[in-house]
Amino acid sequence: MTSLAIGPDDRARCAWVGDDPEYRRYHDEEWGTALHGDRALFEKMALEGFQAGLSWITILRKRPRFREVFAGFDVEAVAAFDEGDVERLMADAGIIRNRAKIEATIGNARIVRTMADGELDELMWSFAPAPAPGARPATLSDVPAVTAESTAMSKELRRRGFRFVGPTTMYALMQSAGMVDDHVVGCWRRLSGLRGYTR
Repeated sequence: MTSLAIGPDDRARCAWVGDDPEYRRYHDEEWGTALHGDRALFEKMALEGFQAGLSWITILRKRPRFREVFAGFDVEAVAAFDEGDVERLMADAGIIRNRAKIEATIGNARIVRTMADGELDELMWSFAPAPAPGARPATLSDVPAVTAESTAMSKELRRRGFRFVGPTTMYALMQSAGMVDDHVVGCWRRLSGLRGYTR
């Protein structure tokens, strides 16, 4: 399996991007970039949970609709959702209509609502391993699906009552939120460095 894909702009990227323009944009602008903020990380947790068992490009294409129907993933707003909202979401073909995942997102928002401002950000980033530039993956086969850190994050979140936060899901979150840098050798994003951002 090749680990790099050359895009129409002649840039080398991680091969999972393929030839999808939206995947290229996501890879170039978001994936592996440090993400902070309780709302942003709550959204990331929710979407990674919805992604479980599906491809990320499916979630990415539906993300605008997810944001619309989940009130921009505003924690207070989602925490106030009731059974009527669950039924509304279950009837919306623009998202993933999985009752367990919808109810988990609402339940997770209620847990975040009880936390202090910035606590979710601090908690999740406390599991990020220390930067180790020389340890970045050389090939896609070097990229793990789960790590000791993602397992520890999952365990702590589950202890607090969060759902759909398994070790594999949390490692995907750590990758996408820039807690780890899994851009492979030769990828232009690895060479360019990462820019922190808050959405």
